[in-house]
Amino acid sequence: MVRHLLLMALLVAATFCLAKEKRYLAGGPIHLDQGGRKWADKTLRKMSREEKVGQLFSIWVRAQFLNDADPIFVQLRDNISKYHVGGVVMSVPVDGGVLLRSQPDSVAELLNRLQECSKLPLIVSADFERGASMRVYGASVFPHAMAFGATGKPENAEVFGRISALEAKAIGVHWNLFPDADVNSNPANPIINTRSFGEDPKQVGDFVAAYIKGAHEGGMLVTAKHFPGHGDTATDSHLGVAQVTGDRARLDAVELPPFKRAIEAGVDAVMVAHVTVPALDPEANRVATTSKPIVSGLLKEEMGFKGMVVTDALDMAGLTRLYANDIGRAAVEAFKAGNDMLIIPADLEASYRSMLRAVESGEIDRARLDESVRKILEAKAALGLHKARLADPGQLPSLIAKPENVAAGQRMADEAITLVRDNGKMLPLKASSGGAPLGTSLGTKQAALPYQSLTEVQTEARTEARKRLVVVIFSDDLRTDSGRMLERQILGREPDARVVYLDERTAAGMKASVVEAVAGAKQVVAAVYAVPVAGKAIRAAGGGLTNTVAMEEASGSVLTAMLEQAGSRTVVLAMGNPYVVQDFPAIENYVCAFSNATVSETAAVKAIFGEIAIRGHLPVTIPGVATRGEGLERPARAISLTNSSGGSSHGQH
Repeated sequence: MVRHLLLMALLVAATFCLAKEKRYLAGGPIHLDQGGRKWADKTLRKMSREEKVGQLFSIWVRAQFLNDADPIFVQLRDNISKYHVGGVVMSVPVDGGVLLRSQPDSVAELLNRLQECSKLPLIVSADFERGASMRVYGASVFPHAMAFGATGKPENAEVFGRISALEAKAIGVHWNLFPDADVNSNPANPIINTRSFGEDPKQVGDFVAAYIKGAHEGGMLVTAKHFPGHGDTATDSHLGVAQVTGDRARLDAVELPPFKRAIEAGVDAVMVAHVTVPALDPEANRVATTSKPIVSGLLKEEMGFKGMVVTDALDMAGLTRLYANDIGRAAVEAFKAGNDMLIIPADLEASYRSMLRAVESGEIDRARLDESVRKILEAKAALGLHKARLADPGQLPSLIAKPENVAAGQRMADEAITLVRDNGKMLPLKASSGGAPLGTSLGTKQAALPYQSLTEVQTEARTEARKRLVVVIFSDDLRTDSGRMLERQILGREPDARVVYLDERTAAGMKASVVEAVAGAKQVVAAVYAVPVAGKAIRAAGGGLTNTVAMEEASGSVLTAMLEQAGSRTVVLAMGNPYVVQDFPAIENYVCAFSNATVSETAAVKAIFGEIAIRGHLPVTIPGVATRGEGLERPARAISLTNSSGGSSHGQH
């Protein structure tokens, strides 16, 4: 009998997905009107205790094509139904450290099906720190936040927020877990780094406020993170417990101002970090997420924040290791501290049951539960989800990657390029088709010596060209896209340049051949791809796991050897972490792009070939090298319009 009832329940859940009329969510700014408030109040009154607890949770959805019978889809559908979850966090499958991005229509289709399976509309969030293109193919591409800081133009962040909102909502994502309000004052920070707008609290606040304004105009909810500040830490909270060591005066001067600015700008949510802050809560094993003095005392009461307070992912080691013996308890403690929404629990079943028991026992006050659920329902109503919850797949071609939005992303990346060191001997590089001595593109005809074939001439020219420019691309993993666009852009200017890819696994074995190639080259480009990667586990000297955004040992050894051979002939591109130069004092030519995004790769190549002016300024201090605000400005190199192949069209795509 029980088995029969369970089967019937699952069949009802499956057929419920098909029962709703398709109504598509309209565009427009966020607005909570009287009708939305009434819907939230009426819905709240009708909800059971179990449904209220479920609304507090938001769970992973790894967007991909999933058949209705796929076990992954069935699990998602059943979790939404069984636990009454209030939202989902959209991401994509991961292979090692490689994100397997999805097509926009696949994302929209999957999210629509999940919406149809849910009794109440789901609020869909995502980490779109660089726009939808982080996880979706074909969307407009933008660089990391620090690149925006380098442009010095908050209006760029406003446009970025507006475009990100339009593209996110087009695929069914309503809430961005961004902007990052952290002040990256610690060069050794392994997890914030280029995700921050910079190290100056006022500048960070200006960019945060501008992003919020643009995103709201585009109709998207936004989140300031990681409260009370994750910028001055040296530990990745995905792997362990990070500590913010500053006293209260330091917090008031550096960490907290951008969050205050975000609140003034009307930010919808604040995300709390899994960091210990002794100045705010002396309990050694209590992170901010579960700290009532930090969440309720500081954020809600002292700073006056009335919006949604959300946890960072509850499955991160910075939190789970503190609740290893009772993993569901983490959700209860986070909620009691003052959080409204519990994101990505390590164990949904255990977390849901623990919360339910705490409500039933009176440990969690019913009025407090209703307060948080009402916030979540009102956020859904402000988005218009109570009227329509589906993304319109027919609108995708007209909303995703509009030409003017794609161009805006490239322009912003161009404006961010910052020249930190220049020995006056290398830059700008000259493309072979733009006046270099040999003109070695394969279509060039050259006179042959007697008894020498044209093929031999071309082979010699090609060999000579490969000696002229050698490009070495350092990445964390050769399976990623890092360097692919950079290579295409360089080969478009120097077709026979030699391009070599290295990662930590291959660097030692290739060191000798790379050094030999560099020794004979006239020009060398070393592109260092080092960006913060969540949970990147590296064995530390003491035997534990750590994370770093610096170059690893084998790759660093190759770069050091290159600089010993050809330091004056080498330009180093920092395609991410701007602090790389600290470990390599021999660098004579240093260019920061602050991002590994394709637009930043294109911008870096255009800059070193002199096709665009270099106008960026450091948004952070590089200790012992340069202070915040520094940057060598260079005009664009004059290019003859009569040159058929070396014109300013280089770098456009």
